[in-house]
Amino acid sequence: GESTRLIRVIAERTEKPIVGVGGVTDAEGAYEKIRAGASLVQLYTGLVYEGPSIARDINRGLLELLDRDGFETVADAVGADLD
Repeated sequence: GESTRLIRVIAERTEKPIVGVGGVTDAEGAYEKIRAGASLVQLYTGLVYEGPSIARDINRGLLELLDRDGFETVADAVGADLD
């Protein structure tokens, strides 16, 4: 999405931590923002609609995605899709 594209643009131009925001409702959405350069991901809309268990579900999903792609930690995946 547009917010992920903007994360990528900013991440290519700075070393500062970036917070990924905008429509994160599942692990795949969070992972997309992490790979684009976000070192933090904000949950708001997903939390409102899914409730507090969304954080647990996203964390579990992130572990599976990290394992699938051979990353040991989230930090290892930050910016993985940058040129």
